Amino acid sequence: MDFVCFSGSTLPDGVKGVLVLVREGEAPAFPGCPAFASALASAETLKGKPKDRALGLSPEGLWVAMAGVGGASSVEVMTSVAEGLRSLAAKGCESVAVVSSFMDRERSVSVAEGAVLGLYRFDRYKAKDPDERFKLPSRVHVMAGDHQAMAEGAVLGAAQNYARDLANEPGNVITPSELARRALELAERCGCEARVLDEVQMREMGMNAILAVGAGSANPPRLIHLVRRVDSPKAKVALVGKGLTFDSGGLNIKPGDSMRTMKGDKSGACTVLGAFLAACELDLPVELHVVVAAVENMPDGGSYRPDDIIRTYSGKTVEVVNTDAEGRLTLADALHYACSQGVDHVLDVATLTGACVVALGENTAGLFTPDDLLSSQLEAAFRYCGERVWRLPIDDEQLKEELKSPVADMTNCGSRYGGAITAALFLKEFVSDSVKWAHLDIAGVDAVKKTRGVLVEGASGFGVRPLVRWVKGL
Repeated sequence: MDFVCFSGSTLPDGVKGVLVLVREGEAPAFPGCPAFASALASAETLKGKPKDRALGLSPEGLWVAMAGVGGASSVEVMTSVAEGLRSLAAKGCESVAVVSSFMDRERSVSVAEGAVLGLYRFDRYKAKDPDERFKLPSRVHVMAGDHQAMAEGAVLGAAQNYARDLANEPGNVITPSELARRALELAERCGCEARVLDEVQMREMGMNAILAVGAGSANPPRLIHLVRRVDSPKAKVALVGKGLTFDSGGLNIKPGDSMRTMKGDKSGACTVLGAFLAACELDLPVELHVVVAAVENMPDGGSYRPDDIIRTYSGKTVEVVNTDAEGRLTLADALHYACSQGVDHVLDVATLTGACVVALGENTAGLFTPDDLLSSQLEAAFRYCGERVWRLPIDDEQLKEELKSPVADMTNCGSRYGGAITAALFLKEFVSDSVKWAHLDIAGVDAVKKTRGVLVEGASGFGVRPLVRWVKGL
């Protein structure tokens, strides 16, 4: 999708549809046929409020979509562009224009993000419908847009779509070895270092928690490590993603309905890989590491069991209480490995607990960190990008008691109450005191059931753009 700037009162040749962004309290700014725009706005009582929408066909045969943007914040612009361009694409408009009275650099970024994210589709396994009218626009003309800013927005949107594509792939396609192969492909594309450890190498290093979770699968686990190095980095950051390519629950097998969406248990890994892609393409002055333990949790005669005791890569021992609390075990080894890379920040992203969904619902991720400054930085980045996080406590000594084991250093889970917090407390045990650490529990927000705004049914790619914004600001 190309983004092109234009100016003046004449629409570029070939444009089949126009999206008019209307700020609250302002008249539509529409070159070409202002009378039709005013009539359409009046007919639909469009006053520029954030949810105001209108669509009509002008006498000249031009599809005109109108979208209210309220005060025209970045999020309001991004949302309106996504929804407005979807309505034009549904009418078969292959070349479109976006017009407004308030375009600047910040909003130019948002226009490109909204277009790329809102027009996303995952349909590679569907037969082509000859009657399908939806056309992905090949070109988006933006009146008074900033071309460099739109290029940045397109990179950010494409990186989130990369994460969506990867997360939407089923478990029979994305196995641990295939996820590793795609990560290597990404590193080659970005000209970065890459290392993949197989099960033999992990056994030699003592990564027994990762190996235990993957022991019941015919697809052996992989430890993925990508590195982008720069001269005189402003910061050294490790992003750690949970990479369960499929999670059956192991011997504590999930009920059928709960297993239905478990191809998405790798969403944390997809997010950090997407953020890595954007950081490389935007040439951020940060040394960036991505660490993913890619594992499939399946039940067979070789599976790890409740009551097993595992000596992790850190040397700490864990008594297994439930084999469906597997993500935190893989992260235990991955986090310890990430901390050994000489970084100053470690942030992990994981679809970790159903308890987080119970606590916060399906629109908000849980944020855990003992560092107030890091928390405020991350909250600001997510807020700016229109994604919701809520900080939860990580200093609950009573809940920490639930992780005590009579036979090992700790258990791998506590009771169902406060489960998101006990999971975070477990992870904290494998993080070095010398790094600033945060944990994002994205269970519930990793996928959406209904298209709205920039979100399209399926994997969300949650966290890609905010993480890039946070890294950029370090």
